[in-house]
Amino acid sequence: MTKIFIDGSAGTTGLQIHERLKARKDITLLKLNEDERKNLDARKKFLNEADIVFLCLPDSAAVEAVSLVENNHTVVIDTSTAHRTSEGWTYGMPELANAREKIKNSKRIANPGCHASGFIALVAPLVENNLISPEEKLTAFSITGYSGGGKKMIAEYQNPQRNILFNAPRQYALTQTHKHLPEMTKLCGLKHAPVFCPIVANFYSGMEVTVALHNVNLGQIKEVYKAYYSQGGLIKFDVPEGNVNSKTSKEVYNAYYSQGGLINLDGPEGNVNSKTNQEGYNASYSREGLIKFNDSENDEGGFVSASAFSGRDDMEITVQGNDERCLLISRFDNLGKGASGAAVQNMNLIMGINEFTGLNV
Repeated sequence: MTKIFIDGSAGTTGLQIHERLKARKDITLLKLNEDERKNLDARKKFLNEADIVFLCLPDSAAVEAVSLVENNHTVVIDTSTAHRTSEGWTYGMPELANAREKIKNSKRIANPGCHASGFIALVAPLVENNLISPEEKLTAFSITGYSGGGKKMIAEYQNPQRNILFNAPRQYALTQTHKHLPEMTKLCGLKHAPVFCPIVANFYSGMEVTVALHNVNLGQIKEVYKAYYSQGGLIKFDVPEGNVNSKTSKEVYNAYYSQGGLINLDGPEGNVNSKTNQEGYNASYSREGLIKFNDSENDEGGFVSASAFSGRDDMEITVQGNDERCLLISRFDNLGKGASGAAVQNMNLIMGINEFTGLNV
């Protein structure tokens, strides 16, 4: 039976991973006593005894924990920021092209950041398929529930005597140095980091990431499908001069993610032409079983709620707008596909079982 150790099990991510694993019969959870959680020798013992280790620690502690692993069989899934762009580490987003097999065969997996997951899901397929230039200077907004700030922020928001300013959404990372920017830039193949505007609001969990496109002149798609391959889906295009449209983008996404993953597409009609991006998402994220494409008009009265996927472990993609101005939107739970759900998905892949085992989709 596969032995699992969660190093940092008392934190928000660690607790959420434990919640997803505690009832499973196919694994053995190695648990430290409360008084051993910070005992280096006790942690080192389990770090080397386990088949798979989750690191739910601050960056510096995660780096230290990796150094304590002294064997060549333990698989480490690090949920911190420490190794997401590091050489020798595999980025743990199976939905990306060619990523699934790399994850299955890796001993060091960096779990994606929450904001980064939504951004990369939207942008990476379009860059790879010439719908967004690597030189493009993008802007993204991301609204998150306060659980994304960990125990300290949760306590602040749940305090009856909290500051009245907590009642309204609060933008942060104003210096444009958010810790997710390096992975957002690298995994999307961008030359420039996006202008990134994260916002925390007064709800527990859920996330909504939005990327805007405005007549980006990447060219109208001549053919949507030139090639398709099953391991995550990368399709190539001949791209003449012209304007990108949402129909093309929807087809790109549909093909890109058709093999599998926790990404779901909601693609209402719209036209940078929002119809291109809509078809790109349909192509990228349509998948047998779990991945559904809802090709209907917005059914939330013209609103898009950031809490719609609270408590879930999958992700939904939608494309809104028109030919002049298009919005690419991803919705998911910051604690689910944005953290613990993604970590368990990666664990399942390593174990060679259905990647959705134990997840709420």
